Amino acid sequence: MNSNKIIGGYLLFEDGTRFPGEVCHSKSPALGEGVFNTSHTGYQEILTDPSYFRQIMVFTAPHIGNVGINTEDYESGRIYVSGLVVRSLTNIPRNWRSEEDLAGWLEKSSVPLLAGVDTRAVTLHIREQGAMRAGIFPDNIPLESAKEQVESSSEMTGANLANEVTCNEAYTFNDSQLKTDWHSKDESGKDLRVGVLDFGVKRNILLELFSRGCEVEVLPANITASEILSRNYDGILASNGPGDPAAVSNGIDTLRELFGKMPLFGICLGHQLISLAAGLSTFKLTFGHRGANHPVRRIADNTVEITSQNHGFAVNHDDIGDDWEITHINLNDQTVEGLAHKSLPIFSTQYHPEASPGPHDSLIYFDRFITEMLNAKA
Repeated sequence: MNSNKIIGGYLLFEDGTRFPGEVCHSKSPALGEGVFNTSHTGYQEILTDPSYFRQIMVFTAPHIGNVGINTEDYESGRIYVSGLVVRSLTNIPRNWRSEEDLAGWLEKSSVPLLAGVDTRAVTLHIREQGAMRAGIFPDNIPLESAKEQVESSSEMTGANLANEVTCNEAYTFNDSQLKTDWHSKDESGKDLRVGVLDFGVKRNILLELFSRGCEVEVLPANITASEILSRNYDGILASNGPGDPAAVSNGIDTLRELFGKMPLFGICLGHQLISLAAGLSTFKLTFGHRGANHPVRRIADNTVEITSQNHGFAVNHDDIGDDWEITHINLNDQTVEGLAHKSLPIFSTQYHPEASPGPHDSLIYFDRFITEMLNAKA
């Protein structure tokens, strides 16, 4: 990182709270919802996760950048966060897999980086006041002007962002699209055709299906149920994604029409969309769940899974009807973390089983999805 590009800057929230730091390279302000993530590792996966679209990421871990950047760990084809806020930036990677440094990677992508920030104070502010609109600005932009820009930026509530990050057309996923061969491969899903509704899908979700032998086709978010049925899939996975689930009306309608037609598995936003299709409702959490160590209780056997999470909305448990059951509960705040239909092969998790922070606690749900498809096919 070129030191002459470092200038004074600040993070500004819509309530007027300002946190000073150093803008490392970008001349343009970053606007988005200010959120924090408590993960100690995986910053590259987080920054490339489409679920973070239009969000300014604050990492609570004090040192960021120490393992650099490598193309094998991308969760998508690009960076999706609007901006990044860190306490201490490590710009000399200390990892043999590193291909470039974090600051240079962000600069090439024109993603603003604010370093030297008291991220503990920022995190406490978000916890106490809730996630809200924010912006990263250089010092030469007056505070009043910056506040006007933040206040005129888009709210997360009511935003259908899935349609902005989805693929333009259907495509077949294969292993050559990723360099890594770290996933164990088996043939449990051989001859199964899986359609993945792309609301902002992470590559690891696709790889978990592919590594089990499935033929995986990724579908745009606006595809209709009739078109899906014409393609003769053995099951549909509704992916993660950004924004307000209640605003993704096309996805809700499509999933509702697929109930009883084939097995369905939802992850994160997909879980919320299946819930909305079932007649349930969602609400915005105060500051969301974003981290890699959230405890979730599996109700069936009281097992506690250590989960990776990234969501700002949750399903309202008061709406659960007779046909559905809550399968998982968040032990931090008792929110719904899993749902299943009592008679149809439909289930979902609010957390990310593909992220494997346990590291293998939650991979069983991909195996369950394979079993549901095989049973339906038989």
